[in-house]
Amino acid sequence: MSRPTGLRTVPQLIDAGLADEADRDALTEVARRLPVGVSPAMAAVLTPGDPVARQLLPTPAELDVAPDEHPDPIGDARHSPLPGLVHRYPDRVLLTPTLLCAVYCRFCFRRDVVGDGVLTDAELAAALDYIRAHPQIWEVILTGGDPLVLAPRRLGEIIAALDAIPHVRVLRVHTRVPLVAPERVNDDLLEALRVPTPVYVALHSNHAREFTPAGRAACARLVDHGLPMLSQTVLLRGVNDSVEALEALMRTFVENRIRPYYLHLLDRAEGTRHFRVPLDEGQRLVRTLRGRVSGLAQPVFVLDIPGGHGKVPIGPGYLHEGGEVEDPWGRRHRLGEGR
Repeated sequence: MSRPTGLRTVPQLIDAGLADEADRDALTEVARRLPVGVSPAMAAVLTPGDPVARQLLPTPAELDVAPDEHPDPIGDARHSPLPGLVHRYPDRVLLTPTLLCAVYCRFCFRRDVVGDGVLTDAELAAALDYIRAHPQIWEVILTGGDPLVLAPRRLGEIIAALDAIPHVRVLRVHTRVPLVAPERVNDDLLEALRVPTPVYVALHSNHAREFTPAGRAACARLVDHGLPMLSQTVLLRGVNDSVEALEALMRTFVENRIRPYYLHLLDRAEGTRHFRVPLDEGQRLVRTLRGRVSGLAQPVFVLDIPGGHGKVPIGPGYLHEGGEVEDPWGRRHRLGEGR
């Protein structure tokens, strides 16, 4: 496996004009604690302060840890029976074959563990044996880190091993690679994902500006190869916390044959308070979005309950006491009334 290239040090970011010399000491401390990495594809399109830069460039605000923040905000550790596995729901597991990423998001809920390391052969074998021994596991979700930074040969071996387990009927790959490192979506990678078991690719993107021409082409290659694509987005202050930004992003997904799937309320990882959007504000945005785009472009607004208790929808409600229902524009109507 080759380590993803790009801007990975504070001096590189300063030299590229993407970080302020006055913040060098604070940013050096951030980089000492947490991984930093901006891929060439993203470095080419971001400017300081824009929605892409805000996601990827370290800031001194990351050193401010709020009392309600946690290094493992969704409780992965308590549901991890073996290295590289999280088994929270009966019918699916997360498999994390690598903790490397092509870029390092400043809001990541796994920010304290990503940045280095892959499962050893022995650890991977044990994880696969665990999946074989639990016939209730219907779906395996490859995540990390980003599984698409693995060498295609290594990824193909993992996919083939999972494909050979009879009770595993669905595979899902969570990734940012098609947009942030589109050059990796090559023939070898596509071949690694070609197995009889259905493989879904869940693309993480938070702003329409991430869809460069090369990124759009990489997504098209995946879809044209027969791989259905879903989206995952995190609601982030200063990135996509306006209905205009969300609308543009959801339309961009659909235009690129990617089905909007989840819009996440931010998990309370340490040092991420500056990204937080209040729940009621998120519900207002989702309510407004429903009146502006079709059902194809509607994600499910969700919260991962802190402590590892699962993911639940938290979108606004439209039914009210007294038999009234609210339309997408906020007007109330009585059920049963004529058209």
